[in-house]
Amino acid sequence: MKLEHPITGVTWGITMKSHERPENNNMALHTCENPEDILANREVLAQELGVPLDQFVLANQTHSDHCHEVTAADQGRGAFSVDTAIPDTDALFTYEPDLVLGTFTADCVPMLFWSTSSQVIGSVHSGWQGTVKEIVPKLLVHLKEEKKEELSNVHVVLGPALSQEKFEVDADVAEKYKVLGYADEWIVYKEETNKYHIDNAQTVRAQCLRAGILPEHIHVSPVCTFQAADGFSYRQNKQDGRHLGFIFRHND
Repeated sequence: MKLEHPITGVTWGITMKSHERPENNNMALHTCENPEDILANREVLAQELGVPLDQFVLANQTHSDHCHEVTAADQGRGAFSVDTAIPDTDALFTYEPDLVLGTFTADCVPMLFWSTSSQVIGSVHSGWQGTVKEIVPKLLVHLKEEKKEELSNVHVVLGPALSQEKFEVDADVAEKYKVLGYADEWIVYKEETNKYHIDNAQTVRAQCLRAGILPEHIHVSPVCTFQAADGFSYRQNKQDGRHLGFIFRHND
């Protein structure tokens, strides 16, 4: 697990694969062998964070562009059962303290963010489908226009994800990126693989910049989930587990 405290009051991180934990520290109930092992892994994380598991909020991710504002009434949703997770949602944000927002990934880009001028925090799941649907720009526009957030005060972490080298796609997917109009420099065709190679993380970074996030406020992890020994990778193994990107703000 990688854990940081970038500013007072906010804790964020991402769990990684560990052979010391059941199912290699898989955090996802929707892809596991034994749900009890997953709940045990989540309990260990909750104890390390000092936040009860019933204060976690998780979504049923569907590669959508849907976001959900988490309130106190959502406390515990998805923490113990897939059935209670927030449905059909890939972006969560909240102004509530002591609620842990989580995002499952295994190659897709996990985005965690917080503001230094307000109480907002959030987590986003942006695989290639979410990226071409512009889930991140849509959420940031919503925060700016509806919540009056100053995006220049928002900090972003893009966690471990599939690297450009390993993200191989056919022309149909590459065309969806090209249609965006700002991702061309992150699309490379390689004759040796007969595939287009796309840097999804850098495309998401470009989306953040275009929305008004300052470049110095964006951190992009260099870890490739396919190549890293502690990475879960759906491309490598469709039965693989999931990382959990998490973020919460302490109640001062």
